[in-house]
Amino acid sequence: MRTEQLEYIAAVTRLGSLRRAAEELRLSQPALSETVRNLERELGVDLLERKRTGATMSAEGRDLLPYIVHVLEAVDRLRSAAGERHRVSRMVRVGTVNAATVPLLVPAVRDFRAAHARTQVEVVGARQSEIHRALSEGGLDLGLVNHLDGDDPPAGFDSVQLLHGRPVVCLRPDSPLASRPYVSADDLLGEPLIAMRTGYVMHRYVHRLLAGREASFAYSTDGAEMGKLMVAEGLGVTVLPDFSVVGDPLERLGTITHRPIAGDATRVLLTLRRRRAESVPQAARHLHEAFVRRASELGGTLTVSR
Repeated sequence: MRTEQLEYIAAVTRLGSLRRAAEELRLSQPALSETVRNLERELGVDLLERKRTGATMSAEGRDLLPYIVHVLEAVDRLRSAAGERHRVSRMVRVGTVNAATVPLLVPAVRDFRAAHARTQVEVVGARQSEIHRALSEGGLDLGLVNHLDGDDPPAGFDSVQLLHGRPVVCLRPDSPLASRPYVSADDLLGEPLIAMRTGYVMHRYVHRLLAGREASFAYSTDGAEMGKLMVAEGLGVTVLPDFSVVGDPLERLGTITHRPIAGDATRVLLTLRRRRAESVPQAARHLHEAFVRRASELGGTLTVSR
């Protein structure tokens, strides 16, 4: 067994594709595929499930992934101790539902990069279910997800609650609704509404808030960032957690604002999750710590669950 075999399987798992892993590693795809096959034959385990849409870790591969990570980290520590200056940099992949990316994610990544200049950070926007699946399969190291207070957490993850807030209506300052201290569910029925697509917590929340009544749904989009841009352009209003709006550059520029929702006490929680494992990559641990520090600076209340 060679170290590069483990590095190759980690790259395929992270990128979800033999082709993309071969491009990153500057290998031919047949050569990479054969190297992985050799490792599988040596271990007597099919580490990957190969599909037309890409390659993902098999159930047996997920069980072995913590040991692979542990070996690679040990090799990194050995190289570092030996003073090697040109070792291959690692990458940390973070999945996010695109809420609180500006006030939370960007400063945390900036702080992390200041201390880990050789480590790449890849930010992937996705829905909650996609993030959880990628965390389970090893394609993501960390995931930022929203959930409503009272939702049951998925099994198999270590979770830290970073922020909590309330749903608010995000709108332009020149909207007639901005002159009110709060916005009611009835008010939303008469406005062009920019909704999050199915699979996002705020999509579920809005349908629950309207209790089956038909709103003037004008648009649907993936994630808060595009929703805020559409609001700023005057296309309608949207409903987001307050921590996704407060401190946003568009709010600081005065192009968007927000109002609370009348008579609603729902809490939205922003949680940082990672796959439960005996060994966690050092870079992922340090970025995890950066998120926790930034959330504390923002006044978040931290709750750890396993």
